[in-house]
Amino acid sequence: MNVLICIKQVPDTTDVKIDKKTGTIMREGVPSVINPSDKHAIEEGLSIREKFGGKVTVLTMGPPQSREALQEAIAMGVNKGVLLTDRKFAGADTLATSYTLAQAIKKLEEKAKFDIILCGSKSIDGDTAQTPIELAETLNIPQVTYATNIVIRDNKVRAIRDVDDGYEMVETEMPVLITILKEINTPRYPTIKGIVQSFQKVDIVEWTADDIDVDERKIGLSGSATQVKKVFTPESKKKGNILQGDPKEIVEEVIKHLQKQNLI
Repeated sequence: MNVLICIKQVPDTTDVKIDKKTGTIMREGVPSVINPSDKHAIEEGLSIREKFGGKVTVLTMGPPQSREALQEAIAMGVNKGVLLTDRKFAGADTLATSYTLAQAIKKLEEKAKFDIILCGSKSIDGDTAQTPIELAETLNIPQVTYATNIVIRDNKVRAIRDVDDGYEMVETEMPVLITILKEINTPRYPTIKGIVQSFQKVDIVEWTADDIDVDERKIGLSGSATQVKKVFTPESKKKGNILQGDPKEIVEEVIKHLQKQNLI
């Protein structure tokens, strides 16, 4: 079973910086971590390999520091990492990102086709959940989103996915792209042996735009169909009241206030 996992290194949520000119997140030199739901995708890929054999490859796009995310994935047990890093990729929206990833996948598949592509359900920085869907469309393969369980049998994948009013069971043939919810598993920790090997015998390749046969009009900021106009923290329009004192008196005061607002 040949599994590919697309991951993203995201800024620590306590230290997000925005480029004032482009409106995009500044990633270089910012403390970063593997996107949380992507770790569940890594775990699922490793579990599939343990059941069926094969290899697990992890692909990411970002600045040179994104190599750290690939090293962590290799320390968890994946076989190979691929880093797409080039200033030409900077500022990409979901459309430009999915195109770039698709071109890299096509190059990887010159040696062996992938049976399953796994992605986290969404990233905590953009929170759009669009890139995996656009990637599947670009590759022209089936997609299953928000999976909480995966069963593979007879070259088919049966997945249970979370929907608004319950759960849905979907079956499709491979190759397929699946986005993973955290409920599906508990990611393993990197082992000491894995950490050592990730630095000593790490199998990570780095590709630029010139390596993956891209149309430069479709990558980076110039290839993005959407651009951020403004990023800001909304100001609070209403101030809250803090009530202190005897609980009974506080309850009576809250009731009077709600009655005054015609809420009860």
